[in-house]
Amino acid sequence: MSEVKISAAQVNELRKATGAGMMDCKKALVEAGGDFDKAIDVLRKKGQKVAEKRADRDSSEGAAAIKINDDNTVGVAIVLGCETDFVGKNESFLALAGQFADIAINFDTKEDFLAADFGGMTVAEKLVEQTGVVGEKLEITAFEKLEAPYVGSYVHINKIGALVGLSEANETVGKDVAMQVASMGASSLSYKDFDPAFVASETEARIAVIEKDNIELGRLGKTLKNVPQYISMSQLTPEVMAKAEEDAKAELKAEGKPEQIWDKILPGKMDRFVSDNTTLDQEQCLLDQRFIKDEKMTVADYVASQNVSVTAFKRVSLG
Repeated sequence: MSEVKISAAQVNELRKATGAGMMDCKKALVEAGGDFDKAIDVLRKKGQKVAEKRADRDSSEGAAAIKINDDNTVGVAIVLGCETDFVGKNESFLALAGQFADIAINFDTKEDFLAADFGGMTVAEKLVEQTGVVGEKLEITAFEKLEAPYVGSYVHINKIGALVGLSEANETVGKDVAMQVASMGASSLSYKDFDPAFVASETEARIAVIEKDNIELGRLGKTLKNVPQYISMSQLTPEVMAKAEEDAKAELKAEGKPEQIWDKILPGKMDRFVSDNTTLDQEQCLLDQRFIKDEKMTVADYVASQNVSVTAFKRVSLG
């Protein structure tokens, strides 16, 4: 039986539809006897075989993609994962990530998104098909959706994506705070969101680390690190703050500072006490972090100065 003649136009059409290489498209068309739909099925089965072989591979590279609706009230951030940075930077791969994000915005969960239609197949099936095309494991490794009166966003070199919900429209603040989320990696909006048990265990762990470091610093004759009593504003009760103020006054008295000037010195001492004892908040709480564009203020200070508030945020990244 003679081989079916396959035209360049047929190969090009299949290539556009699947993203597969020219030789793979030609082989699939030959195997399918020139039938376009059967050729797609051939490529899909090839993808399934490749996917099965690479199921245990780590898809820690890839691309983050974001889609915001026309009203800027809904945003979705996803990561299309692959195995190597080489594939992750490929233009067709980045375009595919964008296509997936365009679909993802219509769904509330990753599961529903994976079951959504993508040109006659599901998103999950498209991932398998493209695994066969690129020869690497492809999967959606992150899916986050956010709704707010206004949603701002930022993508950092296709590696990190951030969404920020604001109380009202402000494009500049939306981008600025999204950049903050992308670069500083907060885990919660405010210290008020922390579980007390988490704060307690984290306090114990952090103090233990500092005390261990101080043993070595002391051995070397170097300045010891400050050992905080607390690590979060959630621990700084009115009683704690009153005690801190008493201690500060006692220090001023011991230093021989005239009592009439204490009111000028105390605010600075209390600010220092709060700063020294809220390290967890400064690291993990978006609103309590130092604003990357002006470290003299917190993110909370910045958004308040712009007469808006942050309602929520989401962050996705590779790995």
